[in-house]
Amino acid sequence: MFQDFSDQSESRLTPARIASLRERLKQLGVDGFILPRADQFQGEYVPPSAERLKWLTGFSGSAGTAVILADKAAIFVDGRYTLQVREQVDLTLLAPLPVPDESPAAWAAANLPRGASLAYDPWLLTVQAANDFTTALEAKGSRLVPLASNPVDDIWTGRPAAPTGEVQLQPLQFAGQSLADKLSAIAKGLNERGADAHILTQTDAVAWAFNIRGSDIPHVPAALAFAIVHADGTADLLLAPNRVPEDVRDAFGKRVRLHAPNAMTSLLQSLGKAQAAVELDLNWAADAFRLELEEAGASLKWHDSPCTLPRATKNRAELEGARAAHLRDGVPMARFLRWLADEAPSGKLDEISAAKKLEALRVETGELHDLSFDSISGAGPHAAIPHYRVSETSCLPIKQHQIYLIDSGGQYVDGTTDITRTIIAGKPTPEMKDRFTRVLKGMINLSRVRFPPGTTGGNLDVLARLALWETGLDFDHGTGHGVGSFLSVHEGPQRFSKADRTALKPGMILSNEPGYYKAGEYGIRIENLVVVREAEPIEGGERAMHWLETITFAPIDRNLIEPSIMADAELDWLNDYHAQVLKKIGPRLEDDADRAWLEAACAPINPAAA
Repeated sequence: MFQDFSDQSESRLTPARIASLRERLKQLGVDGFILPRADQFQGEYVPPSAERLKWLTGFSGSAGTAVILADKAAIFVDGRYTLQVREQVDLTLLAPLPVPDESPAAWAAANLPRGASLAYDPWLLTVQAANDFTTALEAKGSRLVPLASNPVDDIWTGRPAAPTGEVQLQPLQFAGQSLADKLSAIAKGLNERGADAHILTQTDAVAWAFNIRGSDIPHVPAALAFAIVHADGTADLLLAPNRVPEDVRDAFGKRVRLHAPNAMTSLLQSLGKAQAAVELDLNWAADAFRLELEEAGASLKWHDSPCTLPRATKNRAELEGARAAHLRDGVPMARFLRWLADEAPSGKLDEISAAKKLEALRVETGELHDLSFDSISGAGPHAAIPHYRVSETSCLPIKQHQIYLIDSGGQYVDGTTDITRTIIAGKPTPEMKDRFTRVLKGMINLSRVRFPPGTTGGNLDVLARLALWETGLDFDHGTGHGVGSFLSVHEGPQRFSKADRTALKPGMILSNEPGYYKAGEYGIRIENLVVVREAEPIEGGERAMHWLETITFAPIDRNLIEPSIMADAELDWLNDYHAQVLKKIGPRLEDDADRAWLEAACAPINPAAA
């Protein structure tokens, strides 16, 4: 199995671990410590050896920051984890606080005495985050202090070893662009900006630029590596040479120089001696790079990673791969939904058995490399936790007349999938149908939108919320995130979010996933992936408009839909979508019973019934 359902929480050990950390901080002569859920690559997913926040606090979410002071401590999480954090941490030791309403930097500054020192591991805070803490602390008369080693590592006994697996080439037929072309394009930008080098600090940026994949991180097919790309089109790749097989070395040719990871300091010092102008992305680069380069004498330039937009705007091969992966993934999804419809009435299913079944069906495709994330399999009240992780101790049965939510995805060599479906086992309440339909209306309205070039995800986010806002409802997470190409399922910079300012460009893949969550009772989310398409003229119009192509194909539970609150155009879209599901997925199903079920699940809803 790609997903582990064991109870990984060790929150019972939190008091002793925080006490040990405080003792270590006292020995170091500092008054507090910042512990983000991060590694030196600043990715969403980290290897077990870097799960410091979970080890110390018990919180297993993918984003969070703890600030440990001598007499108090707080853990900061976003709207996805407000319920989860309260279930997982010792509330007598850690105060859970919401971001962005509460800032870790502002809280630390307010709670430290004048003259105090707050320590941090410069490999775990980005340049921007370190700047934010410095500004807040200095305003209150305290200071930020970098440490040479992480004090959590000093007390972490039995810490897992770092990953050491070999990397593999991402074939050109799926990458769509050669390593040489990518490095040349980066070099061209460096020369135009008057820079000598850019340090790639994100794992998926390195994987994309060098057309390599790995297995260092759960559910993200990448290797933990840094790279320095130079203005002459060559690059230094910080990845143990014994992890790079001969075929990958051959593909690198003379453009790429391999170095052991511990060679980074000497490479940065060389850049300093040459008084090189070195670019860093201050929002993603660890502050350690800034400290090392400034000490070495390099000239620092702040610039977004040159991989970010090219990686986000998928080329033809990547888009064809994404479409193929979603059609392939649609088969196990249809089979799973039919199985669920047949088996749920028995009362014998639970959150784990359902997640295991869907994974097994994906494995049967023969092309699954991994899940794209741990499946969010939530029944009843657990469906109200947006990023719920089911474990053997938390697992609930799937009961009759109760909502069940499954958010899952697969990693295939040609694409990454992510889909959420919400199902009712039995008969829904009128409230459930109302809420589900409002979420569906939001998803449909975002799917149908036409928009001019330059439009951002922030401009469109409201479309997914309007039907909820009309009745005083909302959800506390973004409406959608970017998705990689056999890379991270959460990929920027594009997203549908109230705060987003990134212009949507052709080739970008995003999720479209509005939701509604009633704490302690049920949750709803419906998710398809969409591709931003080239702007096209509209008959009778004056400006060309982009549109969104839906590439996810799986039925939406008709039992939860209240047609009377849907507009005719929304019902037309839904009926057309289901017709496409049946046309594209039906012929791929080998079992007659599966096809018959899909035909019924995709039957049109008569607008007259509204």
